[in-house]
Amino acid sequence: MRKCENFNTVVFDLGGVIIDLNVPRCVANFKRLMGEENVRNVLGIDDEGEGVVAVSAATLQLMHDYEYGNISTEQFVASLLAHCFEGVTDEQVRAAWLSMLAELPQWKLDYIAGLRNEGYKTVLLSNSNQMHWDPIWEQYHLGDYFDYVFASHHLHMAKPNQEIFDHVVREAGIDCAHTLYVDDLEKNRAAGERFAGWRTVESIDELKKIIS
Repeated sequence: MRKCENFNTVVFDLGGVIIDLNVPRCVANFKRLMGEENVRNVLGIDDEGEGVVAVSAATLQLMHDYEYGNISTEQFVASLLAHCFEGVTDEQVRAAWLSMLAELPQWKLDYIAGLRNEGYKTVLLSNSNQMHWDPIWEQYHLGDYFDYVFASHHLHMAKPNQEIFDHVVREAGIDCAHTLYVDDLEKNRAAGERFAGWRTVESIDELKKIIS
């Protein structure tokens, strides 16, 4: 790999970019625990794994609070368990939530390691939650691949809000004019372009076409 003179920093999203997600599998597992209607009303996800537009304020608040680290995993699980069928256990709820995580292909980590070796600053910027974050961090040792790591549940702020982009730029000392940002969600890419002036792509495959 040869360093591209136009860029010196790459900011990566985690879910959907580095680690694959299987939202439909998560939905199917929760349907067995709480029924289809509750999956839509409580989790705010439809059968295809897409977000439901018309969700309750309580659903929005629950997901917001957990993603922002404002409630503990125990509180989050208890909130979901309250909507499950009788006899469903805490462990079953946790397993269903974790089933959203799929594979993390080793080639992606090898590619990020290669970028660091070539002199790029590598930054991880993720909207996450404690239950998903901990096993990924421990299994894949993500700290070995990034110069800076920012997670929503640690910072109590999240994409696509401006405050998190301002925080990342300041704390990581990012040169915005020479930064590439990889995120699978259009609203987050738009925020990165608007608030930080980063050039954006939606996948590592796209990134590789620019840095080659």
